Amino acid sequence: MAKTAATDAPHRAIERAVAAPGTAPGDNVLTWLLAKRRPLVMGVLNVTPDSFSDGGLFMQPPAAIEHGRRLAAEGADIIDVGAESTRPYGGAHAVSAAEERERLEPILPAVATIGIPVSVDTMKAAVAAWALEAGASIVNDVWGLQRDPDMARVVAEHGAPIVIMHNRETADPAIDIIADVAEFFSRSLEIAWAAGIGHDRIVLDPGIGFGKTAEQSLSCLARLDAFMAFDLPLLVGASRKRFINEVLPSEPMERLGGSLAAHLIAVENGAAIIRTHDVAPTVQALAIAAAIRRAR
Repeated sequence: MAKTAATDAPHRAIERAVAAPGTAPGDNVLTWLLAKRRPLVMGVLNVTPDSFSDGGLFMQPPAAIEHGRRLAAEGADIIDVGAESTRPYGGAHAVSAAEERERLEPILPAVATIGIPVSVDTMKAAVAAWALEAGASIVNDVWGLQRDPDMARVVAEHGAPIVIMHNRETADPAIDIIADVAEFFSRSLEIAWAAGIGHDRIVLDPGIGFGKTAEQSLSCLARLDAFMAFDLPLLVGASRKRFINEVLPSEPMERLGGSLAAHLIAVENGAAIIRTHDVAPTVQALAIAAAIRRAR
């Protein structure tokens, strides 16, 4: 099968990353991960009472650490640990940096010893700084460096990769969501580069479900290749999101099929990293899709 611009784009991003200096995890873990030359899977570990899908399941350290081990055993390339719900549809309880860190302290350092890279899902620079010292190697900021003015400095000083996610306070069905995401990314990249964050340490995430209508989330997935102009790896996290319910009514735990469909299409359209609650089925789906493509 001839490669299209979209299907070839992740490979171009990977080639640029692995050509950058340093391939050891301690130097640039993103380079090391992308050198696997296949879609990466980021497993979700929510240490929160109010996340939209699995809130409260892993609040206790033994359960959280065991779940981290399970994600790794199922084939996750990265474990994304978050201690404040950033649920995209409202209703989450904001927590202080102190409370967020208190939730992470008995869990994140232990998860970091499992043997695969850990990202910290936070929008607070103080929490990110602590987490990077405690064993995390990636920062996943759902406000793309635009919420905490100190976040870019912290990321740059630690030499950590950053996931820049698009977000909005509220959804506006009247806007061109693709243009809005692109403009947001441009602002975030200006912040990143001004702070000294290297091009080879940046991942972009269109923020499926965050500040978007269901139709806009679908548009971002369908037109993901529009963001290839930034010449950076793309991450997509459509796992269990509400837009699936808008297509076919279902509760969060009943959305595995919709999540897999969205993620397979995201990879076809250029995604290099998939963030998911359901690691084993996602790893299997990606492997089978790749095998089918090779058989053509």
